[in-house]
Amino acid sequence: MSNVWVCGAKGQLGLSLQDIAGRGSKHKYFFTDVDEVDICSRDSVEDFVRQNKINVIINCAAYTAVDAAEEDKEKAYEVNHTAVKYLSQSAKDSRCFLFHISTDYVFDGKGEKPYREDDMTRPVSVYGDSKWRGERAIVESGCKYIILRTAWLYSQYGKNFVKTMIRLTSEKETIKVVNDQVGCPTYAGDLARVIYDIVEENKYEGSEGVYHYVGGGDCSWYEFAQEVAHMAGNDRCEIQPCTTSEYPTAAHRPQYSVLSTGKIEKAFDIEIPYWKDSLGRCIEKIQNENR
Repeated sequence: MSNVWVCGAKGQLGLSLQDIAGRGSKHKYFFTDVDEVDICSRDSVEDFVRQNKINVIINCAAYTAVDAAEEDKEKAYEVNHTAVKYLSQSAKDSRCFLFHISTDYVFDGKGEKPYREDDMTRPVSVYGDSKWRGERAIVESGCKYIILRTAWLYSQYGKNFVKTMIRLTSEKETIKVVNDQVGCPTYAGDLARVIYDIVEENKYEGSEGVYHYVGGGDCSWYEFAQEVAHMAGNDRCEIQPCTTSEYPTAAHRPQYSVLSTGKIEKAFDIEIPYWKDSLGRCIEKIQNENR
């Protein structure tokens, strides 16, 4: 039995992992957030790993406020880079295995075909750069690791695009959504299941490296919003397409951030659900909780 530490336990992915890990798990799971363990403190990280004899670290913690990061640079780099450096150094020293969640924002979004794991990274925002530096810190630490890049994450938890669209399309007659940014909606529950299965069966041994995991297929934010509204029964709201230039934001966003998932599918023999199928399951959970 291994001792598995999940950082960022109150985020979408952390909560989704808590849904899965429980009775029947082969390992002992420790779920913490900043209130329990401050991963931006090297001493706190090292003490927790040592005292609990941690074998596997799953880092779901991140500063994800993309626009706010342009102003709050210090905090973004502290959480997405410095804290990751402490986790990876502790993993190296304690011979732990580190799972780290990264992002499509490490790419510039100017590509025209799905990004592979070994494609050139070129972040164009503070958020993207801070996550990229976190990746580099892991590689340079010499620890054993899997970096999982994902994108467009949503769930029944917290604040996310799906929940926002359900609310807006139920309240308004018309909304506008960007139609010139394309990516892969990813249900946090699906990603959590993949991570959990890899850990439970110790499949990470000998499989170190960078992988991409996103929902099957791709779409624009506009198409995503349309599907959310339809599945939620909010078809009366008219959703109008618009361009990124019509709604400028503080941070530059990748226009094309589709990630190739062939590597992780082959390495761990997994089938990735089509994004609409996963969306349907998520919306059903949201609606059941609101009843």
